[in-house]
Amino acid sequence: MTTLADAIAQTLADDGVRHAFGVVANGNVLAVAGLTRHGVSYLSARHEGGAVTMADAYHRTTGEVAVCTTGAGPGLTNTATGLADAVKHRSGILLLCGDVPTTGPRRIDIDQDTFLGSLGVPVVRLGDLTTARTDTLRALRLARTEQRPVALCLPQDLITAQVTERTPADHLPRRPPRRTADPAGTAAVLEALATARRPLILGGLGAWRSGAAKALTDLGDRLGALHTTSAMATGLFNGNPWSLGVCGGFAAPRAAELIAEADVVLAFGASLDEWTLADGRLLAADATLVQVDLRSAPTTGRVDLHLTGDATDAATALLDGVQARALPSSTWRDEAKDRIARLGWDQEPFEEARSADRIDPRTLTRHLAGLLPGERTLVTDGGHFVGWPAMYWTVPDPAAYVFTGAAFQSIGLGFAGAVGAAVGRPDRTTVVALGDGGALMGLPELETLIRTGRSALVVIYDDGGYGMEVVLFGDRGADPASMLFGDTDFAGTARALGARGVTVRSAADLEAARDWQAEGAEGVLLLDCKVTPGVVAACFSELTTIITGGQPDPQAHR
Repeated sequence: MTTLADAIAQTLADDGVRHAFGVVANGNVLAVAGLTRHGVSYLSARHEGGAVTMADAYHRTTGEVAVCTTGAGPGLTNTATGLADAVKHRSGILLLCGDVPTTGPRRIDIDQDTFLGSLGVPVVRLGDLTTARTDTLRALRLARTEQRPVALCLPQDLITAQVTERTPADHLPRRPPRRTADPAGTAAVLEALATARRPLILGGLGAWRSGAAKALTDLGDRLGALHTTSAMATGLFNGNPWSLGVCGGFAAPRAAELIAEADVVLAFGASLDEWTLADGRLLAADATLVQVDLRSAPTTGRVDLHLTGDATDAATALLDGVQARALPSSTWRDEAKDRIARLGWDQEPFEEARSADRIDPRTLTRHLAGLLPGERTLVTDGGHFVGWPAMYWTVPDPAAYVFTGAAFQSIGLGFAGAVGAAVGRPDRTTVVALGDGGALMGLPELETLIRTGRSALVVIYDDGGYGMEVVLFGDRGADPASMLFGDTDFAGTARALGARGVTVRSAADLEAARDWQAEGAEGVLLLDCKVTPGVVAACFSELTTIITGGQPDPQAHR
């Protein structure tokens, strides 16, 4: 027989878990020892909230489940913000946490089921030593197949107890089953395509997870369609000459014009939230919106037709149907090819906000676009600054874009996300962009990022305050003192922690990034960029109702 801690670790390692992130406490320290004994690589975070975001980012960049491990009580509650973001993003994480002893709660204990349930996290409790291995495997497979965080709760008084179960009952699926496209729904979509003159294919994160890029490209070629993606699926159609880039609030103006001309929009694996639909202002009022998704019902009332099914299978079924019916191909590509060549934000002029000691954030981001390593993972925190990287920087594929906090509209997760991304894809240089407010909130994990020894470029947009709040509420009666706090010496902080740090006040200062790459891009380089405050990202100018929770203009919706 073996202890519960070792049984858990062996089961996870045997089923493919390779990495764990966490903070040790009396409720999980022996479980961590078990993980490392069985070959699972463990990285110590500085805060449990950072650890869960590291596991989240690892899943986003690799598609594999990582473990986040914490103690009970305060160790668990510290995960709340990052865990909520992971739940809403549908990231596969196994949260191995300490739990209330079987003998009853202590003064420090809370009702962990209620806490986790409020965040939408299912709980598997290891209370039966005769099924401990099977229960552990069940939690892991649930996180993997349903792509969601699952909590595996370990009562503290059982950690060293002997497990009688020798092997887990392996009757659980390793991967989610494919859901074939509904025939009736497929026929209805084919009817809509029969009269389409300007079809548009929108690929979401679900399409990427399905591996549908080729199927969607083939369908688009047959239809003569243009392509676009949700923000989370940025890079899905990289290299495709008919791609318009990102759909929604981040769409470049000329791309948005073309998207608005589509008469049939096929959205695969996209939740079609307010960001993707630009608060209802993006699509033409008479455009037919088709949602292809694993969910059994549409996610928004704007959807005209809903097709339940896996993105790859649905795209293949639609292509077969188009060919069988000999539907005509659109001429939209020929009509739009000259406009597509001039789509990006880099084609849009702007009047530079000059200052003697600060750099315009647009100038900064455009200059950096030519200096970033090609094989990169882009991690962004939340905040007003995020508009600039989204507008000007590209990524190789959706696994190379980790937008932390987007699902929960939070900040402070960027450094932790960079750690998870760097561990998940060490073959790519991690580029992490943060605002000064979020950087200060998540600062402990900068030390973790430096400690990993991975190659990372940190870009901090320092405007001396909470930029989003200034933009949204600065002229609506907000107290400036509550939003502005002045500059922070991030470069000095980075150097104190063992990284290279450079203060950027002009484009000339960015040569430090070129030099760093020429020297092998080893370790962490932090660019402390003092940006001109008050420059509003164009992509946010018409999305204030989403951010503030206000009511959109009813005339903007169908």
